Amino acid sequence: MSGIVGVIGYSPAASQLYDGLIQLQHRGQEGAGIITCNDRLHFKTGNGFVRDIFQQRHMQRLVGVMGVGHTKYPAGGEKTDPYAIQPFWTSVPYGIAFALSGRLANKESIANLVINERRRYLNTTSDGEVLMQLFASELASRLEKEGESNFFSIVKETVYSLYDICRGSYSALALIKGKGLIAFRDPHGIKPMVLGKRVNAEGKDEYIISSEDVMFYMLGYTFVRDVQPGEVIYIDTETNLYAERLKVDTFNPCIFEYVYFSRPDGMQNAVSVYRSRLRMGQNLGKRWKELYKELRPDVIIPAPATANTMALAMAKELEVNYSDGLYKNPFIGRTFIMNDQEQRSRSVRYKLVPQQLEIRNKVVMIVDDSIVRGTTSREIVTMVRNFGAKEIYFVSACPPVIQSCYYGIDIPSTEDLIAANRDLEGIREFLGVEILMYQQLEDLIEAVTRKGQHHIDTPCHACLGGVYCQGVSE
Repeated sequence: MSGIVGVIGYSPAASQLYDGLIQLQHRGQEGAGIITCNDRLHFKTGNGFVRDIFQQRHMQRLVGVMGVGHTKYPAGGEKTDPYAIQPFWTSVPYGIAFALSGRLANKESIANLVINERRRYLNTTSDGEVLMQLFASELASRLEKEGESNFFSIVKETVYSLYDICRGSYSALALIKGKGLIAFRDPHGIKPMVLGKRVNAEGKDEYIISSEDVMFYMLGYTFVRDVQPGEVIYIDTETNLYAERLKVDTFNPCIFEYVYFSRPDGMQNAVSVYRSRLRMGQNLGKRWKELYKELRPDVIIPAPATANTMALAMAKELEVNYSDGLYKNPFIGRTFIMNDQEQRSRSVRYKLVPQQLEIRNKVVMIVDDSIVRGTTSREIVTMVRNFGAKEIYFVSACPPVIQSCYYGIDIPSTEDLIAANRDLEGIREFLGVEILMYQQLEDLIEAVTRKGQHHIDTPCHACLGGVYCQGVSE
């Protein structure tokens, strides 16, 4: 999934990018990088958490008033390539730094095009580098033919050509030395991208473009709008902004942004993430009352922390006590986006500690945002059982995940998906619970789209059995 942020203006970029990446750490914990620009590109990348990568000596070298940053989530080739830390850069044309949030479903054919026809070298297996080299080659070709008298026109032609070639999800930032900052989003708007603006003490405009708006307030920016699906934005070095929507298609933002990935304090596509999760919990409560009538647990506890909001709303709907029955150590990473199952299982025990007084001798309902592989959920159930729960009900705010995702969620094979290989009863037995209930797909979509001037046709839910709006992997 990854997080990206770019800034351009008249103030030093590095500290803004660092603070922005700290606020986007939840979108990827495997690595991070920053590239800034004045008369040349300056970069620092590394593996691990943002706070551990960038020291004071690194920040002092990252000079310039425009730059891009990236926090890495492992997906596709990036999962196995230790050198695939974004942003990437290339020297031709001008000098370009590039950051991608997303995944190309047809990466292999694009890579072959880049290598064999465009004569460009790829250093990594990353989708981000493949897209950067395609962007750079398309830009260079048009500059050679048309010159640069109308640079935004060249940028539009370049990005439009990418829309014809690329399948998958891509929200991307391209910093071009001497020219400015470019942002574009795939025609279906699968991955999020937002635009912010502030005015400095001299009355000059400065801009930020990011995966989420969660750092805008702390950096003094005001939310302007979402970058539209199929839109390209170009902000030149004097912070003049040019924008045009080049391609209009169905609007299908990723539903997992609302279920899991995005921070609850953010707005995604004019929908409050927090409010959407409240509605998910509300719909779960209504569904429970339909299926189980008067049956109620003694207490509802969330699998922290994404499910907290959903569990709270469900408890209110059922008029049942809510409790933070599982204490979460905030210094352990998110288990869903860790690389391997052994690491995920171990980290669950490290980061979650049941509160015995909230669980012992009670009928406990655990609410989680989703069940993907099932092993993390079983670890949680085992802990709650070991701390004295009489019975355990397990509720997922997301419907069964039954298909692979080719657009950026690390679900590479249906063999990893418990719901693709077991029926409801089989999953219940695997988890070791008395009752298992999933959110209905129509209720999840309703929770996301109920409120807001969002213009969403339907969220992308291919992993839940829906249509792959951008095709599947090669």
